[in-house]
Amino acid sequence: MAEQVFPTKGNLISAKKSLALSQVGYELMDRKRNILVREMMARIDKANELKSKIDITFKMAYAALQDANIQNGLVSLLVNMTKIESGLSINYSSVMGVELPEVLLEETEIKPEYGLYNTDSSFDYAFLRFVEVKKLLAVLAETENSVYRLAQAIKKTQKRANSLKNVVIPRFGGIVKYISSYLEEKEREDFSRLKVIKRGKEKSRPDESI
Repeated sequence: MAEQVFPTKGNLISAKKSLALSQVGYELMDRKRNILVREMMARIDKANELKSKIDITFKMAYAALQDANIQNGLVSLLVNMTKIESGLSINYSSVMGVELPEVLLEETEIKPEYGLYNTDSSFDYAFLRFVEVKKLLAVLAETENSVYRLAQAIKKTQKRANSLKNVVIPRFGGIVKYISSYLEEKEREDFSRLKVIKRGKEKSRPDESI
């Protein structure tokens, strides 16, 4: 035995309880891991879809910006007139004890801050495409951060599950087996001893037929 345990009925009961709790704990950890893996895979698929959509939208936005530069001259001064996004906030939700971010982008009326006198529809189109990119990037940031947090949680959960399966459960299982074997052997020895004592008493008893 790796550790010294007194082979008593009390220790056997305690070891059986610990073994049962460890087995339940492993089942819960394994179930949690499976749920987190499903959550992570769903978000990975979502992130891949978002990246493809963002790539397309970015290309459309830059093509529109290039067209706006051609139609209106360099629009860098006009671009600098747009306000910096300040309507971004983050909340958190819990999935199996793992806090996942919810990136919220305040829905506001889309209206240009630049003057319309020196621009045309090509610049408006570019502006709208970059607004769309901004929204998609907020969702992608939420999704990728959730994937990272889920991956870390899965790693920790797997480590705990492995510890229960490969260390804790075998240890308590070994203790239960050791104490059970010891007590059974002791019970057999006690039974044999009682039989010997009983025979001895029967032999020493006077013959009633005399």
